[in-house]
Amino acid sequence: MTKTAKQVMDIRASKGISRGESDEQQRRWGDKAWEEAQRRGNHDRTRDRLNFEITRGGLVQPIDKSKRMTERMAEVLASRGIKDPNEGLSEPKFRTCVNIIFGGSRERMRELAFGNQTLDEVHGADNSHLKRMPEIEQWAKDMYAFACGKWGEENIIGFYVHLDELNPHLHCTLLPLDGNNRFAFKRLFAGENIYDFKARTTALHNELAVVNEKWGLGRGDNISVTGARHRSTEEYRRLLTSECTTLEEKIENHRTVLAHLQADIRLAERRVKGLTTMVMNLENRKSELEEELDTLHADLQAGRGDSEELRARIHKLDTQLQNVLDNLADKKGKLTEADRTLAGLKAEMETTQERTDELRRSACLMADNISMQTRYRMTDALYVEMADRLRALWPSMTQEQKGLFTGTVLEEVAERGEQIVECGMLLLCGYVDRATDFAQGCGGGGGGTDGNWGRRDDEDDRMWIRRMMMAARRMMRPSGGKNVKRK
Repeated sequence: MTKTAKQVMDIRASKGISRGESDEQQRRWGDKAWEEAQRRGNHDRTRDRLNFEITRGGLVQPIDKSKRMTERMAEVLASRGIKDPNEGLSEPKFRTCVNIIFGGSRERMRELAFGNQTLDEVHGADNSHLKRMPEIEQWAKDMYAFACGKWGEENIIGFYVHLDELNPHLHCTLLPLDGNNRFAFKRLFAGENIYDFKARTTALHNELAVVNEKWGLGRGDNISVTGARHRSTEEYRRLLTSECTTLEEKIENHRTVLAHLQADIRLAERRVKGLTTMVMNLENRKSELEEELDTLHADLQAGRGDSEELRARIHKLDTQLQNVLDNLADKKGKLTEADRTLAGLKAEMETTQERTDELRRSACLMADNISMQTRYRMTDALYVEMADRLRALWPSMTQEQKGLFTGTVLEEVAERGEQIVECGMLLLCGYVDRATDFAQGCGGGGGGTDGNWGRRDDEDDRMWIRRMMMAARRMMRPSGGKNVKRK
């Protein structure tokens, strides 16, 4: 067991549970989904049978796939008389779910899961011989007890342990409900501000470390210092891809909503047009009846014609006029409501269209982010390979050969490449004093940032990183600016 094994706890809130997320956690996958998961290299179907879940009372059982987590959530809310605040909204607004990933350093988690059994890591290998160790089950029970103690067993709707991925881990999905059965993510998790959130998160990691101590998992380093994300390259890629998929699903949902709104607007416009025509016809009929009544009243007052017949006609027209007035008032009321409905639909249409456009922009940015992160990680891998090879060759090179690299970045990479990268990382994180101390501690002069280490408004990530690495290179040079030649 490694002495540096660390615990992992990653908390993420969401505005509900997507079908894709539910299916992934429960492994409700068909052959095609499994083929795609295995093609990416992070899943091993021959270990799917080792996955399990923890249920009420801390019981271990195979993952129950009879109901999706969305159904479980609906049943829990219904049984407690709680309304989902996102129900009926064209787009969810409220954070109603919290997904917590518990795990640890890969070597230690595999040791808990498989003991001293041999795990074949070759892509596509058959690991059907592996047996699940009782230690991983007991660890999961301890995590379950921890979650129940913090957030309530009645609020947990999924607690799945995955042993078929590169690093064994578990997903705890819960509803952030308080003692009054109200959704309260901010009060339970986030706090009032970033400082409150940081203090709560730190305390939570400390509490978990007490539970994990007996499992050989120590308190992880503070992310604000290390910048660590506790994710492998594959896991990070999956996260970004998942976010892209979620954005695409939202865009598709918005398209559906827009189509329905367009249909509703067409119906509303036809209704407004029809009611407007009715009101105009009734207004004309009202004018005609009033004009005829005025004529009859004038004839009656002047003694023209048979008075009884005139009164009978007036009474009949009065009845007709009252019917027209009642009908007119009804149609005007309906027209007012139809106008209001049409205006509301158009406003919703405009808002939804704006949100759809925003989601499209976010999707484009996310796609760019995936490309950028992939490029960074590939560049990092190539740099490490180049630096390793150059350092290996450097001692065997003649002075004449080394002279070809004098004053170049390659020379410094060969001599102190890892130190330059470490110094550059400190600058990128804003730790200028620590970068200076580090450089001086390694024999460097420690100067070179010129007080201008922060990111400029006109810089993209690549330009900023390049400038910080050049600054780190200068800081790592010995005092006087000249490199100390190694023989």
